[in-house]
Amino acid sequence: MNSAGHSTATAPRGLELTPFRGLRYDPDRVGSLAAVTSPPYDVVVRPDGLHHLQSADPYNIVRLILPEAGTPAERNAQAAETLRRWRAEGVLTPDPEPGLYVYEQRDGDGLVQRGVIGALRVSEPEERLVLPHEDVMPHVVADRADLMRATSANLEPLLLTYRGDGTTAGTAGLIERTAEQPPLLATTTEDGVHHRLWSVTDPSDLAVVRDELSAHQALIADGHHRWATYRRLRAEHPSPSPWDHGLVLLVDTTRYPLRVRAIHRFLHDLPVAKALKALDGSFRVRRLDVPPQRAMDALAEAAEDGNAFLLTGDDGAFHLVDRPDPALLDRTVPADRPEAWRTLDATVLHATLLDHVWRVPDDSAHIAYIHDTAATVDKARRDGGTAVLMHPVHEDVVRDLARQGVTMPRKSTSFGPKPASGLVLRALDL
Repeated sequence: MNSAGHSTATAPRGLELTPFRGLRYDPDRVGSLAAVTSPPYDVVVRPDGLHHLQSADPYNIVRLILPEAGTPAERNAQAAETLRRWRAEGVLTPDPEPGLYVYEQRDGDGLVQRGVIGALRVSEPEERLVLPHEDVMPHVVADRADLMRATSANLEPLLLTYRGDGTTAGTAGLIERTAEQPPLLATTTEDGVHHRLWSVTDPSDLAVVRDELSAHQALIADGHHRWATYRRLRAEHPSPSPWDHGLVLLVDTTRYPLRVRAIHRFLHDLPVAKALKALDGSFRVRRLDVPPQRAMDALAEAAEDGNAFLLTGDDGAFHLVDRPDPALLDRTVPADRPEAWRTLDATVLHATLLDHVWRVPDDSAHIAYIHDTAATVDKARRDGGTAVLMHPVHEDVVRDLARQGVTMPRKSTSFGPKPASGLVLRALDL
């Protein structure tokens, strides 16, 4: 690798994480750092969550990542103008020199997650350096691309993971030493998670990260649409350009295992009684008149033995659906994929239940994807559709499929904790 960061004829390129001048909130200009942060754009429950965040502080990051206006073009123009104004007013200010950022999240349950935020070289799929595990929706990629073009910024980092060697040498040791120093910022968000951020600018420290990551590939844990957006925008701009890189958080899951949660489905126009009737013996169905946690425990137990789902609606009960008819699976699940893919709950849900049994189109008019279990149940109770509660997939299964180049049905997993949006941004003109 030469000094400009370009590959030579003999050196294969690996992950390249580049320092950048972070754009950060001036704590003297905002009510609190916690009040201006947000979950990633696709986790915010709209409209309630969006309005809650907007009212938390006039400078909350949602005004950039989820601008509100009459048309998409107006929304993006508004975000660009808001970002320009906040920078001009000193609400957002650039750090004095480029660096990588060590980022820590800590919750009340003992979880500690640490990683490194930087500008990652955007690679092509055939390089097998950044592995997706889910498909994306073109209209979402187009929407994020329009916003990034308008703002000329990476407003929130993706979450990528890699597997270190399990020692405290290299990047792991650098992270540990950095976390013993006073942070650039520290805040606790309303979900009780403590966030701390440090800047790493020493050339020798940056070299440690660069050298280690050059031997690794990464799995996209959260941010498939934004990674696809990075790739689209890089292709639009002749290289070299700032669009050659995109903002990411890289976490070594050998040292800091992520939590993997399921993403649930809410079917707007399918009452739960109709959903159950359509099963018609093709799955075993058991009614559970128990509290939500007991029902989720039953789902976890059933999932150990095969495909299982938990349905609920406005009837106040949970319905455990498992043991699908093998002949039905043979007819409906594509046979040209690995066994690990064909037996995924998300595969069976989409290929068998949604496509074949319920005939529900996979679009936003018919299906909502919701991360929080209680919110999914509440919506089903209130709106009368069907909530399909899922059991999470283990990270190793996700990674193994990704290494085979096999993508899972979209929104199959939720890795976390996700980085808070608003702690550090990347403006492409810095």
